[in-house]
Formats: sequence, structure tokens, C-alpha cells
Amino acid sequence: MRPEHAAAVLAIYQLGIDERNATFETTAPTWQAFDTAKLPDHRLVALDEEGRVLGWAAVVPVSDRCAYAGVVEHSVYVHPDARGRRVGLALLTALIASTEAAGIWTIQSGVFPENTASLALHQRAGFRVIGTRERIGRHGGTWRDVVLLERRSPAVD
Repeated sequence: MRPEHAAAVLAIYQLGIDERNATFETTAPTWQAFDTAKLPDHRLVALDEEGRVLGWAAVVPVSDRCAYAGVVEHSVYVHPDARGRRVGLALLTALIASTEAAGIWTIQSGVFPENTASLALHQRAGFRVIGTRERIGRHGGTWRDVVLLERRSPAVD
């Protein structure tokens, strides 16, 4: 992911936000805020033959405590027109390779239970359900649950 992908990445993020089953966020951040928050070595885009961004994946550290240095939380978003084409699986597969090469042993995320496509994608990519945080936050005035997912690397000791 490079700065020239910024507009497309943020537009895809906003499309996911607008569907109301991807995140508690209500608006995509600025590129500066996005760029600052995401770990630079683990930000990926999927491009079509013409170089258009089809989707993206990125991670943030879960904590600044040294004990959690090998644990990240990820996001993966695919443009609605590119869904069903294994873009998400390609992004997650590449993200797993990238994080494992850096010694990251756990990738985690939270997914709304209504986002069945994301839950299925994560299962295909080797994530497991840890549990459900019930009524963890309000979204548009409604309490929402979040399914906790993680993937532990068998390659990182």
C-alpha cells in the first residue's frame, strides 16, 4: 500500500462503514491518521489488471507493552464489486505471510456476527472464534455484539 492508493483505500473503507456491518466507525479517517495508525510493513492492497484497488488489509499493534509485540489486530476490506472473487482470501493470505515473516504470532480481529461473509473468510484463512463480546458497543443507537477471532501462527515460536 502506497500513498497513491490512499483515495481508493479510504473510499473502500467508507463503503464498508456505510454498509453498517464492518466497524463501529462512522467515517473513514484522513489518510494521515490511517497512515500513522497502521504498521507500515503490513499494509497491503489487491489490484486489478488496470491497477485499481480491489481491497486492502492492514494491522495495528494491540498494545505498546513489549509482551504483546507479536500480537496485532487486522482489518480487511474488499470493494463490493470485487467480492466473491477471493480478493479477501488473497489479502489475508499475504498478510499472514507478511506478519509471520516479521515474527508476529497472533493476528486478531473483531467482526459483527451479522457479517457472515467476513466470518466465513476468516475461517477459510485459518482463524478461529475465541468468543463473543455481547453488547460491547452502540452502533447507530443499537447495542452490537462482536465475535473475537484470532489466528495463531504455527511458524512463529
